[in-house]
Amino acid sequence: MKIQLETISSQNTSFSMMFNPRLSDLFYWHFHPEYELVYIEGAKGTRHIGEHISTYVENDLVLIGSNIPHLNFDYGLKTDYRKVVVHFKKEFIESHLNSVPELGTIAQLFEQSKFGIAFNSGLKKEIGEKLFQLENLNPFQQYVQLLDILQLLSTISDVELLHDQAVINKVSEREQGRLRSIYVFVDEHYHRKISLNEVAANSNMSKEAFCRYFKKASNYTFIEFLNRYRISQSKNLLMSGKSVSDACYQTGFESLSYFSRTFKKVTGETPKDFRKKYL
Repeated sequence: MKIQLETISSQNTSFSMMFNPRLSDLFYWHFHPEYELVYIEGAKGTRHIGEHISTYVENDLVLIGSNIPHLNFDYGLKTDYRKVVVHFKKEFIESHLNSVPELGTIAQLFEQSKFGIAFNSGLKKEIGEKLFQLENLNPFQQYVQLLDILQLLSTISDVELLHDQAVINKVSEREQGRLRSIYVFVDEHYHRKISLNEVAANSNMSKEAFCRYFKKASNYTFIEFLNRYRISQSKNLLMSGKSVSDACYQTGFESLSYFSRTFKKVTGETPKDFRKKYL
């Protein structure tokens, strides 16, 4: 699966859903116009949304505003878990909800989602079960149940706003195509040496302008982002039985010692220990 500006297909519906997607071995730092409601259960992991980084334990329920960059909630998980993700079309939220007075509290909830909202209430598990039930409902029933879930969420007072100010993605729609092309370039060339000059030239920017642009758009320096992507690919190779040396050089690292240091910094364990655990 490629790292990209996520394009979500919801066909002729106002929302789309994913049940138990498995992305734990992929460093998937991304954003999209759709609003996102995420529930994950049975895990201890990292919640990385915009500039906010924290740890959740056992379960997590979060509403993320439009175009807020975030990392997949199951990144790096080693234990079994359940997960459901609902994406709401931007037009549905900003046009439909705001035009129906009876949905006013839900509209306010999505206004707050610009900060990122983590729900700490004991109702998390109950709401999570309602979300999983959506898989077996028809589209109209899904719509009604989602409104019921959102209404319930709008009444919860035990919430945490993840930023002091609303997160405004500084990447304009015009620039998003450029960011997409950078991610595709990384996916196609991560196995070899990539210089800042090369990737900047590919984006028709000077090296200095590119570095400022990429940090602003992704919250990572390009080297940090590239290394994390390479590590996610090396984990796939290690789990398939490749040696530590093969995983290092096939993902673009030029030094075993640097690969091992970077792997441990990103994952918390050495590549040798990771490989041994999975094999």
